Order: sequence, then structure tokens, then C-alpha cells
Amino acid sequence: MLRAGIVGLPNVGKSTLFNALVANAKAEAANFPFCTIEPNTGIVSVPDERLGVLAKISSSAEILPARVEFVDIAGLVKGASQGEGLGNKFLANIREVDAIVHVVRCFDDPDIIHVAGSVDPARDIETITLELALSDLSQLEKRIERTRKAARTDKEAKLELEALEKVQAVLNDGKPARLANLTEEEEKATAFMGFLTRKPIIYAANVSEEDLANGNGWVDQVRELATSEGSEVVMVSAQVEAELVDLSAEERQDFLESLGVSEGGLKSLIHATYHLLGLRTYFTTGPKETRAWTIHAGMVAPQAAGVIHSDFERGFIRAETVAYQDLVTTGSMNAAKEKGLVRSEGKEYVVQEGDVMLFRFNV
Repeated sequence: MLRAGIVGLPNVGKSTLFNALVANAKAEAANFPFCTIEPNTGIVSVPDERLGVLAKISSSAEILPARVEFVDIAGLVKGASQGEGLGNKFLANIREVDAIVHVVRCFDDPDIIHVAGSVDPARDIETITLELALSDLSQLEKRIERTRKAARTDKEAKLELEALEKVQAVLNDGKPARLANLTEEEEKATAFMGFLTRKPIIYAANVSEEDLANGNGWVDQVRELATSEGSEVVMVSAQVEAELVDLSAEERQDFLESLGVSEGGLKSLIHATYHLLGLRTYFTTGPKETRAWTIHAGMVAPQAAGVIHSDFERGFIRAETVAYQDLVTTGSMNAAKEKGLVRSEGKEYVVQEGDVMLFRFNV
């Protein structure tokens, strides 16, 4: 399961957003820094309308969506890399996640304290990035010292050293490690380092109710910065999302329409987080359940089967496969078979987004 860490400065709306993501979460949202000290975690279903359609076709008793685990990490401050504001503990929490959702304050409210005294998304992003980068540099410099000696005689150490020096050059230039252009071999050689600034990132621009439909100049700042580093921006309003939690589906839709939007930002955020690491979905469906399974792009059929159970991968024979849209168009698996749309795929088949699959295997 993908683990995404929600980070940002104190009082930018992280815990409010987290509470909206996992409606039954108990994270305290309060108007003072460090109200979150221990990271809160919550499991969130990935919204997918295809599940309901497949469940209807198969008369499934249960629907099981794909899931993402979100971790609400306490606010970082300037000096975190030197331990300020419990910084070392918070940085360690970030190191354990697969992806980062960086919440950036893009609203003005005199009643909510900003740790820097004013709203400035570019400055706030720079503060967080710098602290993560300083932590990476500290870790990297120690490793380079140890690796340089071994690289004189060891080819693997030499490869690692070259990769580390590429990352070091980018960090010294004030940029995140994810901008270092590493080869596939160099990526593997340094993966164990777990660089904070090499983790994929989504910027969640947190706006007021009034700006949810069209954004504002602060959101434009975030988008410009994200574009420069190849990251993504999702506009959300933690305030709106918190209000939506207790509304019925009809009331929710009416409220969103009154704000000039068709849906809140959380759906987009969940989807963006799910796809951030190149994840894909395939389905299994039948009378018992319709279920979404998460795989990495490029996985072949036996690997996809192994996500269900390792025995499926070891004993893989073939996969009966039909594209989601073909199944929906024909209306049933039998009808899809009659039209020749159900394929028998072997071990080399690369599973596609939305495939509906039934695995045949030896025990």
C-alpha cells in the first residue's frame, strides 16, 4: 500500500485536511504550532466509479477499492534539520513514506497564526525544501566519505559514488534531489539512502472557500514553482472539505455547486497521490466481490497475480483478461467471450490500466 506523508509548515491546514481525508480520524486541529506531534495515520479508499459498474454486472456482494495510507506529519519549521521544533523526529517520519503531499497555505486569515508572520507560498515551500535538502546533504556527505575510499578498487562503490556526487551537485545548487539525472543503475545503487527531496511530491494548495473555483495569485506561485521541478499541484480547501464530511451526498453536491465547483479537491488529491508513483489498477469481479488491485506500471501478468497471493505468481498458467470498457459494453463476461473480447494472456503480458482479470494457476 502506498504511504503518503502530509507535510508543511505549522498552521497550513495539514491536520484539517487529514481529518477530511479520513473522516473518522482523531488528529487534533488547533490554532497553534505542533498540535500534531506523533504522526496520525489513516487508510483512504481510492475513488473509482468503475467498481460499482463491475459489481452491478457481477451482482457482487461486496466492493473492495484500492487504498492509500496517509500520514499526518507534524509541522516543520526553519532549522528542523538541526533539530528545531522536534525536527529530527519529524524528518525521520517523512523518511518512512513513499510520497509527499506538501500542503501550502494559499489563504489569508488574521485569526490563524502564520509562523513566518505572512502568507508567502514560494517562501514557505523554500523553507521546507531547504530543511529536507539540508538533512539529505548531511546524510549524503557522510556516505560520500565512506564510499570514496572503496571506490578506488570496487566498481559498485564507484557507481554509487558517481551517483551520490550527482545528487550532491543538485542539492548544493539549492534544488531537490529528485532533479538529479540518475541512470537506472545509479538509482538502484543509491535507493537505500532514502533521500527526502527525491521522494515524489504533490503540492496541495490550500485555499479559502471563495478561491476554490478559480484559485488566486498564491496558487499561481505554487504552480509556477511546481512546473519548474516537474511536480504536480492540486487545489484544495481544507475548510470546505471539513464541512463536507458531515453532509449527505445531496447536501454536499448543493454546497459545492454554490461554490462554483463540481467536486471537492480531495478526490483529485487521492487520485494524484495514487498515480504519483506510477501505480495502476486492475480488477477481479464475481458474485462474492469486485475488487481493485494496485500494481506498478509495467508489471506482467504473473507479478499482478502475485499481488493477490504469492502462490498465484509461482503457479501462474494464464490470465483470462478483458478490458473494462469491453466488459461494460457487452454487459457480461459470457457476452464478452462470445464476441472474442476475453483474451488468454501468458507470462509476458503487461497488465493494462482497467484490465478485468481471472487467473489460472497450479497450486
